[in-house]
Amino acid sequence: MTQETQTSLVVISAGTSDPSSTTLLANQVATRALNEASGRQISMVTQTIELRRLARDITDALVTQFISADLQQALDLVRDADALVVATPVYKAGASGLLISFFQVLDNDLLIGTPVLLAATAGSARHALVVDEQLRGLFAYLRAITVPTALFAAPEDWGEGMAQRVDRAVAELLALVAGGFREAVRNNVWTSYQHHYGSAGGAELAIDLDTDLMRLATGRG
Repeated sequence: MTQETQTSLVVISAGTSDPSSTTLLANQVATRALNEASGRQISMVTQTIELRRLARDITDALVTQFISADLQQALDLVRDADALVVATPVYKAGASGLLISFFQVLDNDLLIGTPVLLAATAGSARHALVVDEQLRGLFAYLRAITVPTALFAAPEDWGEGMAQRVDRAVAELLALVAGGFREAVRNNVWTSYQHHYGSAGGAELAIDLDTDLMRLATGRG
């Protein structure tokens, strides 16, 4: 990858406070990625999506399927990203519902082959496995590729050890970016992916919803 090729790194933070330790960790990763990319002659730009600013829009999209202009802009950034940094706080031994909801709004094809670095923050080290146990499965379903090193920060983790772990995760992310994994997958084997989902295997799209029975079932008389 040459200096003329511009790479887009999109940071997605589900932190809800301001300032947020989750966003702080995500920004630390982005800064390290920019520095490392420059050293590898990769021209990289970063953009940040703070989900707390889109909370109402995400909820509306889930309930009504209406996508606001601001949410659409965020979805477009994710669609066009060469790599993602996804960071979540941990609540009640689980990833943020806001984060999960955002990715449930995404079209299933948007992240195919996209390298993703996962990160989480929590008030206790007891939640250290949330990323591996809960988030990797989500991104596997979306056909993204998560880097092997996940980042987790409890209050006692903000030190030299975290910096080393960030370096390792960033190196893995940039290796996938520089290797052109996303482009190779989309250019060469795109048609071999399943591009529809649903318990009916896509047949539900052929159901006629405008019969008398279906109108009655959906409350339309």
